[in-house]
Amino acid sequence: MDRRAFLTASTMGLASLRFGPALNASTGPGVTSPTLAKPAKSTVLFFLCGGASHIDMWDMKPEAPLEFRGEFKPIRTTGADVRLCEHLPLLAKQAHNFAMVHGITDGGLATGDHHAGYYYNLTGHAPDITFKQQGNDRRPYPEDWPYMGSVVGMKRPQHPTLPQIISLPHKPSKLPYTRPGQFAGRIGMEHDPFYVNGSFDEPLKFNAPTISMGGGMTAARMQDRHALLNAMNQARRELDQEAAIQNYVKQQERAFELLSSSSTTSAFDIKSEPQKLRERYGNTINGTSLLMARRLVEAGVPFVTVFWKEDESIANQCKSAGGWDTHGDNFNCLRKYLLPQFDQAFSAFMEDMSGRGLLDETLVMVTSEMGRMPKVGDRRSGGTTGAGRDHWTACMSVLMAGAGIRGGQVIGETDARAELPKDLPIRPEDITKTVYYAMGISDLEAKDKLGRPYNLLDEGKPLTELFG
Repeated sequence: MDRRAFLTASTMGLASLRFGPALNASTGPGVTSPTLAKPAKSTVLFFLCGGASHIDMWDMKPEAPLEFRGEFKPIRTTGADVRLCEHLPLLAKQAHNFAMVHGITDGGLATGDHHAGYYYNLTGHAPDITFKQQGNDRRPYPEDWPYMGSVVGMKRPQHPTLPQIISLPHKPSKLPYTRPGQFAGRIGMEHDPFYVNGSFDEPLKFNAPTISMGGGMTAARMQDRHALLNAMNQARRELDQEAAIQNYVKQQERAFELLSSSSTTSAFDIKSEPQKLRERYGNTINGTSLLMARRLVEAGVPFVTVFWKEDESIANQCKSAGGWDTHGDNFNCLRKYLLPQFDQAFSAFMEDMSGRGLLDETLVMVTSEMGRMPKVGDRRSGGTTGAGRDHWTACMSVLMAGAGIRGGQVIGETDARAELPKDLPIRPEDITKTVYYAMGISDLEAKDKLGRPYNLLDEGKPLTELFG
């Protein structure tokens, strides 16, 4: 394969990693954690990139002063305890199928930056000192704690043809600002997500560019080059036994397996879905990504991540990258663009999953890297006249569904202005442990480069009260 095609096939290569200071791991035998009696087969994590506004979406405070509660009103739903924003009417009809977790807080352990928010909420580990030193310039490091999806992929039985963890429709964020926390880190590149890219221009075209062969490349030619590549890699192994090289070889092998598999192509053939169903999800890249996630669940992929793809056409109005980071004109950006698209796509996903009987065996989660400042008026975008909401890591909400979770309930509570947890705070590590609990991951032991055992997540307890 030519160099460009090969690097494409190898998922992420070495380009996304920046080698930084080694991060210490506590050694010692892992502790067995409790798990669900009937574990879920898959997890779908829908990540609202930018920091979704908890107080404007699902932790609304209609009795708070106007400068806090904002312009939106809550509406009743099919869930006994769940109240949602008036601009989520379709999702309100699905509230009996999901639970809300409010009052999730970083406890002052994060930095308020996107990179730290990603890392904490995707790994369950509080950001280390390098996040405070480097802010949003902090790169992914090989010794980072692993993404929860990578842990699930490592611990669950290997899928016969597809990757253990697939992320789509993009890898946040644009280089050189790749968000830490979405990779396997210290457990090895072979457990990194397999990325599938989508575009705004062709939202139905999911040809999985990371597993596409270049023009003129046949299976036979690929096998010939595979043999040559094996010989070259053997020579490299004799010269260099570094872990990074070994992991890279494993990535190469996995890429070739996928390129050779006919079932791989069919799993990504979203155009085979009925037009009416595609229209229900919405002809948007985020909507079709959720439809793709449902197909991957049906194909048995253990962990699927959908990262909300930002629309750069609204970036200037919202003073953001075009996602949920609504530093400016918060209410118009939510009302006109973000909430309608989210409402249509995610309600369709929940409806589709439930109708096919997939929800009982799939954990579904909607989260973000942070919430938004409850008081309207981000000083960086004109204060009160700019009508934006700044970052807020002291409070956020997470939606959880499926895998035996009792829908219609609310866990956790915030104060009268959604600024802080009211009573017992819930941390990102508790959410991560809940994912492991639902997926039947009881053994969180791994081994470092010296063969010493350590626990992948000492902190946190699963929110078992969600289930049953």
